Amino acid sequence: MGGSFTYIYAAVAIIISPRYILFIGAPFERFVYTMRSLQGALIIAGVFQAVIGFFGIWRVFIRFLSPLAAVPFVTLSALGLFYFAFPGVAKCIEIGLPTLVLLLIFSEYASHYFARGSFVFGRCAVLVTVIIVWIFAEILTAAGAYDERNPVTQFSCRTDRSGLIHAAPWVRFPYPFQWGYPIFCAQDCFAMMAASFASLIESTGTLIAVSRYAGATFVPPSVFARGIGWQVLE
Repeated sequence: MGGSFTYIYAAVAIIISPRYILFIGAPFERFVYTMRSLQGALIIAGVFQAVIGFFGIWRVFIRFLSPLAAVPFVTLSALGLFYFAFPGVAKCIEIGLPTLVLLLIFSEYASHYFARGSFVFGRCAVLVTVIIVWIFAEILTAAGAYDERNPVTQFSCRTDRSGLIHAAPWVRFPYPFQWGYPIFCAQDCFAMMAASFASLIESTGTLIAVSRYAGATFVPPSVFARGIGWQVLE
């Protein structure tokens, strides 16, 4: 099981929200405020999914679902990411293009050809790609590759524009609510709940397809509902 791409829409909508325009001159404060808003929206989405699963509400909808019903959600989610991804790639092609190539190699080829690296490249392909590309971008920034470029390119390509690296401590131990108390905003919560509902359909279709391919007996709707509820802990 892995995280659904449908949450990217809600997360990006929260990140680029117009109400953060007050933090233009303070990128780190904006980052902290954004993290608190994301935490609050994810908490509400998790409670929403747990209620639907553990209270048996989802088993009412399962009778209308099939693996084919999940295909449009997965396809539209992937196609919708073009709106966010490719304009960003075009702003910094020397960073965006290697990212796409490395991610494709790690997730689709390296995870199948290297048995010992199947977990690293299969489950953590995005993290590995981000680390490699960030080091590459840092080298380009330190070498002065963007010193004579226009401000738009520098803002998109340089690694020293956000201020997150200089503001972050060398060692940090994660703990709950490390960025402060969650911020519960109605529009953020509804956006994340919509993403959670779409991921429920995606997960249910995947589980139905897996059970059929494995030749397992029919899974009762109540079991599906409890499984959807336990996904909150993922």
